[in-house]
Amino acid sequence: MPLDPALCVPEEALRKHFNDKAEIPFGVKVDHVHAAMKDFTDFLGFIDTQLHTKEMARFEEMLMPANFSSIVSEFMSATIPKHCKTVVKNTYHNGHPDILPAGKHKNNAAQHAGVDGIEVKASRYLKAWQGHNVEDVWLMIFMFASGRPSDAAKEIKPIRFKFLAVYGAMLTKADWKFAGRNPESRRTITASVTDTGYAKMIANWIYKAPALTPEAEASLVFGNGDE
Repeated sequence: MPLDPALCVPEEALRKHFNDKAEIPFGVKVDHVHAAMKDFTDFLGFIDTQLHTKEMARFEEMLMPANFSSIVSEFMSATIPKHCKTVVKNTYHNGHPDILPAGKHKNNAAQHAGVDGIEVKASRYLKAWQGHNVEDVWLMIFMFASGRPSDAAKEIKPIRFKFLAVYGAMLTKADWKFAGRNPESRRTITASVTDTGYAKMIANWIYKAPALTPEAEASLVFGNGDE
């Protein structure tokens, strides 16, 4: 059955569902986050609509899930500074964190700036988020729902992309633990946010989609490395 063109248009994250009491460092405001999310849904809607005219799969259904999550996070770390002039994207290759205070680091580049910035991640899951290191970091997570390359084979109905929630908080090393790995697995060893870190993140929620029902949340809580 041909894909309904309406499924190529992401659901917009409306401003009224953002938390004006959320605290974000380095001058970033809720409005800056909202604007960056709107830019992403506009971008994805444009790409998917054009692909549909060529009878091609949607962008999120072409890419491996972890690769698409990476694109979401990279887009947000590049676009938040467009709307907030007190921060910049870290231009150092694989530099950490993703967003730095404007004018503080030479060429806006830092290999390891520690807590002097914001690390940005994106995930299809509402808990058990992963990183590569146990570290002190101000972490911002963009959670979303979207199609996957395996959906058609599993007879899963296509859905529109939508942001589910955005959380952010200052985490310490105690809020992480290294995740185990099956001896036969080839995936990179990662660290996961613990329950204490999760509590800090949700206490400072930035956005929550109104359609995030308990049933939907239950199916998305635990990650398995397939971001």
